[in-house]
Amino acid sequence: RIFLPERKNTGRAVIVCPGGAYYRLAYDHEGYAYADYFKHQGIALIVLKYRMPHGNHKVPMSDLCEAMRIVKSHATEWGINPDDIGVMGFSAGGHLASTFATHYPAELKPAFQILIYPVISMDSGITHQGSRENLIGNQPDPQLVDYYSNEKHVTDESPRAFIALSGDDSAVPPENSLRYYTALLRHKVPASLHIYPSGDHGWGYNESFRFKKAVHDELADWLRSF
Repeated sequence: RIFLPERKNTGRAVIVCPGGAYYRLAYDHEGYAYADYFKHQGIALIVLKYRMPHGNHKVPMSDLCEAMRIVKSHATEWGINPDDIGVMGFSAGGHLASTFATHYPAELKPAFQILIYPVISMDSGITHQGSRENLIGNQPDPQLVDYYSNEKHVTDESPRAFIALSGDDSAVPPENSLRYYTALLRHKVPASLHIYPSGDHGWGYNESFRFKKAVHDELADWLRSF
């Protein structure tokens, strides 16, 4: 579903991947609810209802690749700069977005990545077990564990990143974001990490999140910085 800005248009676009542990999609508070937030900044929002793996780990990434192809192919029609399309993801959607940001086909490289309380690693010590099992199975091939541990695949060419989470996240250990952030810094990729003292997991656009204004202001400032 596509939400285009009306008056102000910067040409920038964000493809958002809602969370849901690769089992379902929280596409309201981690998707549609962000339409006005981005519209006021002159940014187009594309909410992706990617398919669940159901035994085929390639399916979500395939859907995100296709979404990027579609947005690029309609860029002129939609008033979008094809070189300024980023990816955003929440929780398991953050894993999908970071998978795309570290394994993208050359012609589909995202301009930036926004990761909110993301699953990053398939390392059994820090992963979100439900997301891992739904994506690559109960007893996954070690090569798949490595491939989808995205902190291991950051390069000097990875897109700049904004990462936000709560320090008391009881579902996805903050270590996921810390490892990814450290890998980005190691490769001198611009990265901004924001850890809030409370909020746990899954807050998205919910009014109940005490630091909602803070994260939205900081994300808006970051988006204006390049």
